[in-house]
Amino acid sequence: MTNDLDDIDFQILSHLQKDGRKSLTDLATDTGLAVSTVRNRLARLLDNKIIQIIGRVEPEKVGFHVYARVMIAVRPISLIETVADFINQLPEVSFLARTSGNFDLELNVMCRNNDHLNELLDKIQRTEGVYDTNTNMYFKIYKLAQPSLDLVQNSAFSVLN
Repeated sequence: MTNDLDDIDFQILSHLQKDGRKSLTDLATDTGLAVSTVRNRLARLLDNKIIQIIGRVEPEKVGFHVYARVMIAVRPISLIETVADFINQLPEVSFLARTSGNFDLELNVMCRNNDHLNELLDKIQRTEGVYDTNTNMYFKIYKLAQPSLDLVQNSAFSVLN
């Protein structure tokens, strides 16, 4: 997908990654582009689901005091999609992925407190197909962000050239 993006797209994305509230006028000024160009590029990026503009809250400041990683082993493996679909619907889940190794699914959850986490883990562990879980709590988050777009922009264009 990065092959469909050019330097202008990456400039717009980089600015929005730093400040998702930037106006089209400010984006145009910062990139040296016409407002109409920025509007059209941004519309395409949104339509193609390359970017979503959302408000990210600081979990601690809004009442999420427990953040954990849960690893799940599914048996029989034929139930993995069913379990993933169920887990995906849980509002506490902020990240869900299929993994390799001893566990089949990895998820990050945000809960109000330890009791909330225990209730969630009970619900997950009672789910048909959940064979085993392993939970690690995060005591302090040092960084919660997306990686710099420079990591993919430079490699995408070096492949093309």
